[in-house]
Amino acid sequence: MKDKIIIDLGQIMDDLFDATQNFGGAFKEGFRSHPGSPVFKWDDSVDYYPAYSYPPANIYFTADKSLVFEFALAGFNEKEISLEFKGDYMVLNAGLPEERRGDDEIKFLKRRLKFKEIADQKYYAPEDKFDRNAVKAIYRNGILTVSLPAREQAESHKEIKIEIVKEED
Repeated sequence: MKDKIIIDLGQIMDDLFDATQNFGGAFKEGFRSHPGSPVFKWDDSVDYYPAYSYPPANIYFTADKSLVFEFALAGFNEKEISLEFKGDYMVLNAGLPEERRGDDEIKFLKRRLKFKEIADQKYYAPEDKFDRNAVKAIYRNGILTVSLPAREQAESHKEIKIEIVKEED
């Protein structure tokens, strides 16, 4: 009996149940209505753009409602970085720096900086809300800062009047 591994399935299930209870409570807390606050409680620790972890990025609104993206692209050459708009998305691409293309052949003792190709990363920036003709992109000290100013008035595509009719009893 000493050679056998005993698994306490009851304890594992209790731990899973506790974890799901904690997650559900934390999720509901974000949507709890507080007097004088919006329906959704803003939290800086929540990732509203969770699709990409590389490159590290800050995404925020300024007081004048401009949308700002800050990408940490240390080691990349600005000539290898491209930004373009496709539909309602800003698309980021960056080629691997030439001096980093042979890293697979190197035996690292410690590796904290990883360089990898960035291909077609999409960031939501709706065309009708932001003035793409006034966008500014500045690459300084390894940080690419892209500022999208808000439009004076949000463009509406086509106004459609909805007729309300009274239903007869």
